[in-house]
Amino acid sequence: PMSTRHTVADGDHMTGIAEKYGFKDFHTIWDHADNEPLRQLRSEPHVLFPGDVVAIPDKTPRKEARPTDKLHRFRLLSKPLKLRIALKDFDNLPIKGQACELTVDGATFHLTTDGDGMIETPIPKAATTGLLKVPDLDIEFPVKIGHLDPFDEESGWQGRLVNLGYYPGAVGDNDLEPLRHALEEFQCDHALPVTGEPDGATLAKLKAEHGS
Repeated sequence: PMSTRHTVADGDHMTGIAEKYGFKDFHTIWDHADNEPLRQLRSEPHVLFPGDVVAIPDKTPRKEARPTDKLHRFRLLSKPLKLRIALKDFDNLPIKGQACELTVDGATFHLTTDGDGMIETPIPKAATTGLLKVPDLDIEFPVKIGHLDPFDEESGWQGRLVNLGYYPGAVGDNDLEPLRHALEEFQCDHALPVTGEPDGATLAKLKAEHGS
């Protein structure tokens, strides 16, 4: 039986939800049979949509038989939550070897982009916000963890256009003309029919280029 239903809010991701309910591995929740409808709806556990409902299973105590006259050590296995960010220039080329400062929950990580312009680091499982600074380029921008919506939702494909540098506005602006121009530019850059519409091929390419 399921004891709890969790309604997804903006900023929720499966690792954070698991942490909230005391589970070390989000797969314990995500892979549960009662979440099959959610898995059919959302292909990625860390890209959920506000209003999605996650079934939280009851905890089952694990028992281990050990002699009482000896000392025993038990190790709890827990997978870290990793944040990955790719830095690219205006020509969509990776910015390699670039020093960055990522601050999440008051902790600052000094990182350098790899050959793909990527930085990657474990972060607190309940983190939802951060700040990325690139001192040499004199730029900084906020990082919203778990705020990216599924790619086939309007807020999802808009968010990917923003992150990829095609749309200068904010998600939810719904300024139709600039959004159409952003879609046209993206379609042109990726050899897609230039329609200015978020058709299936465009959304799939947006997801692929964004990485999720």
